[in-house]
Amino acid sequence: MRDWLLNTLDSQLGITIDERWQWATELFVVVTLVLIVNLAVRIVLGYLERGAQRTANKWDDAIIHAVNAPVRLAVWVIGLSFASQLALLQADAEAEKMSEWLTSLRGVGLTIAFSWFLIRFIREVENRVDERNQGKPEDERMDKHSVEAISKLLRVSVIITTVLVIMQTLGFSVSGVLAFGGIGGIAIGFAAKDILANFFGGLFIYLDKPFVVGDWIKSPDQDVEGTVEHIGWRRTVIRRFDKRPLYVPNGTFNNISVENPSRMTNRRIHET
Repeated sequence: MRDWLLNTLDSQLGITIDERWQWATELFVVVTLVLIVNLAVRIVLGYLERGAQRTANKWDDAIIHAVNAPVRLAVWVIGLSFASQLALLQADAEAEKMSEWLTSLRGVGLTIAFSWFLIRFIREVENRVDERNQGKPEDERMDKHSVEAISKLLRVSVIITTVLVIMQTLGFSVSGVLAFGGIGGIAIGFAAKDILANFFGGLFIYLDKPFVVGDWIKSPDQDVEGTVEHIGWRRTVIRRFDKRPLYVPNGTFNNISVENPSRMTNRRIHET
């Protein structure tokens, strides 16, 4: 690429670059090309996004919107890594080693860009499902909280896989990390048992659905009563009837009984 660039400038434009300024010229050309490609990608994706909005299918909107920023990040990662490698050609004997590191960093950047796309796509799908539920009868809607739970699990899986791929790209042994994780996981499990209890408590709430956001719940075992406002991975927010918020760790629901008066089929009224 370097020889092609210098020959093109000399033969087509009649420009002869002094050897002392060759590296600066190469950097300038590479950065300019990156800017042009980034602009072209933005224009093309904008055109595709406008075209996707005119179609009845909402999934193409999700893909185009999710891929927009990660693709432009990938363009900058590739362009700047090549520019840095061109600059290193003017360095000493350490240039080859640094060039290998730049190649690894380029792989890390592309992995992050692809993972960013997956996370954005999962979030876009979740939003599209919510939009489709708004126009359907209640009995035909997909459960919002199940979709949210699946979305969170998928995002966590993407993040964990990305970390392992990055470690492998940087030269770390993933098998050794997994082996260490199996041993260290025992110690971490004892140290963070409350955090894990809250995490799995939230997972079981999402899966078993003893209550959902908006339900009135109460417990005969503890002073827990009110309307559910939010179900997170670590805690559930309950609004008491006097409007005070109550933050209950999800692990608590594994050890107490919960009544859900919102799901009563009948009401009994005592009159005197």
